[in-house]
Amino acid sequence: MSIHQNLLGGPAPTHLPDEPGREAIAVGTPAVEVAAAHPTSSLAWAILADDAFAAGSTVESYAYARTGYHRGLDALRRAGWKGHGPVPWEHEPNRGFLRALHALARAAEAIGEKEEYERCSTFLRDSSPTAADTLSA
Repeated sequence: MSIHQNLLGGPAPTHLPDEPGREAIAVGTPAVEVAAAHPTSSLAWAILADDAFAAGSTVESYAYARTGYHRGLDALRRAGWKGHGPVPWEHEPNRGFLRALHALARAAEAIGEKEEYERCSTFLRDSSPTAADTLSA
């Protein structure tokens, strides 16, 4: 038996392919340049959301996070995800989507979108408890 076998019979974890622009971000290319060159990069949008939130630009953070979230959903669906199941933080290409989801929850809470905050927070925890704990720390 594999250590990664799902004994509950739920869907297998979704592992996204490597994200366009991830290497560019890793070597210090500004996220705004990566997002312009690779608009499907959830990671670039998540970083833009984090930066905007840190600067007090909550609405802009929300918009960046929503873009990264939707780009991530598109990637998940292309990878065979059926709307539920694990999206492990431990698989590094998944982190852009998970970070965008966390940023969307955070910005939604900040602008008073309680239902969206709760939905996104639950989605994050259901997708990856490790991501929820790591990003909330």
